[in-house]
Amino acid sequence: MGQEKIYRCYESIRERIPFRPKLALVLGSGLGDYADTVQVEGVIPYEEITDFPRSTVEGHKGQFVFAHIRQVPVVMMQGRVHYYEGYPMEDVVLPVRLMHLMGAGTLFLTNAAGGVNHQFQAGDLMMITDQISCFVPSPLIGANDDRLGPRFPDMSRIYDPDLQQVIRQAGEALGISLKEGVYLQLTGPAYESPAEVRMVRTLGADAVGMSTACEAVAANHMGMRILGISFISNLACGMTDRPLSHQEVQEAADAAAPRFRSLVTEVIGRIGKMTAAQD
Repeated sequence: MGQEKIYRCYESIRERIPFRPKLALVLGSGLGDYADTVQVEGVIPYEEITDFPRSTVEGHKGQFVFAHIRQVPVVMMQGRVHYYEGYPMEDVVLPVRLMHLMGAGTLFLTNAAGGVNHQFQAGDLMMITDQISCFVPSPLIGANDDRLGPRFPDMSRIYDPDLQQVIRQAGEALGISLKEGVYLQLTGPAYESPAEVRMVRTLGADAVGMSTACEAVAANHMGMRILGISFISNLACGMTDRPLSHQEVQEAADAAAPRFRSLVTEVIGRIGKMTAAQD
């Protein structure tokens, strides 16, 4: 059973987890160095976790980082695993499932994405309000593990409305203009063709990328509260005359990193206050 791998991973590191995290943060392109800005309380490299997949993407570190951010206990995934790297989908979402086993009840997803909405421009930050999985297999295919979640999970509110409001308030407090929209995941690793960009726009997407949606499906299956922000690193193919490159995406993400980092920190702090008030 593939799901048993999750429990083997957890048992191999259980004694090394410095505290029980409440929030799991996936650091996408542009936020890879976010962990360098906080007081790190523990690090677990992926290579030291039994049966754990390894990120092979240039610019993506491979480790879990533990820190308190605005008093919130957080586990950060520094370097995600992508379907295009050749891993089965259950391995791609394994890190998210593992962070939930560590104790995280909230998942904060970030990524760099191509904008397909004509109202967007490179450098925008987009709050994800919904998602589309396109040509990407569901991480829930196969035998269901009832310990993780139900066989047929509801997907009507993947991205928590209350947490969306937290993001809006954080952006307003920081003077950061936020876009809102639907994120669509394709398999990658090739960037989309102009015809594919027209297709995903017709389907109702505002941004397109190669991650995130499958992670949100797995987290929703486990009952986690989910929020997400995409950095619009470029306008998708066919919307400008320029060809796309990973270097261009990385450079644009790095340039926007300070704004992205401040928004993420503010959002986490507000989630902490909201959770404390509810407790």
